[in-house]
Amino acid sequence: MNNIRTVSDTKKAFYNFHTRPINSIYNRVVEELLVEMHLISVNTNYSYNPFYALGVVTAFDRFMQGYSPEQDKISIFNALIQAQEEDPNKYRTDAKGLEDVALQMSASDMLSWICLSNNNIDNTQHLQDCLRGISEDSKFRYSRLFGIGLFTLLEIVDTELIKEQEKRTEALKKVCQALNLLEEKLLKDIDLYLSNLERMVQARSAMEDTLAASKKKREQRSLEKDKISTTNNTSEDSE
Repeated sequence: MNNIRTVSDTKKAFYNFHTRPINSIYNRVVEELLVEMHLISVNTNYSYNPFYALGVVTAFDRFMQGYSPEQDKISIFNALIQAQEEDPNKYRTDAKGLEDVALQMSASDMLSWICLSNNNIDNTQHLQDCLRGISEDSKFRYSRLFGIGLFTLLEIVDTELIKEQEKRTEALKKVCQALNLLEEKLLKDIDLYLSNLERMVQARSAMEDTLAASKKKREQRSLEKDKISTTNNTSEDSE
């Protein structure tokens, strides 16, 4: 009997956990992330790891930036993870742990650490063991979200990687070589990720401009109504 969850099962679970409507420009983001995570998690070679968790958390937080109300944003994230039959608190905790590790390092140290040539950072042996296991596992299931997790660590210690493609490419190539990842796939995924982030920023800006223009029109109509009302009242007083 086939008990593998379908996309429909995962979507149904998500909307059972989060029952409120999702703001329009974010709806596609949530749907795509939900399906992407589903396809990853039902694969027979899938195995959770903190770097994947960091990718999920980072992608969600970046693409959902500006979402209101904030409480709904928390609910949406939790529902995304729960729909995969996993623990959202574990994702957040493991992601935060990796971010804290990155904050201890320089850019060169972080790159060396990911590439398994630097093991002098306290309390990170289990994380490097995870990376080493990935590098030695021919069946490891690479995903875009795992790639975003690795890139996030590099980005934390060197924010210029977003702007400098040559520098970014050089660093990611070293990571691919050390962890036995497909170079072309990782580079393409990160370039697309950064491009989509930029488009999302533009979409949010357009939405904010539209809302501001709508608010200004409502205020103008209100002022005009008040003016007409004041004029009518003055005329009645004169009579």
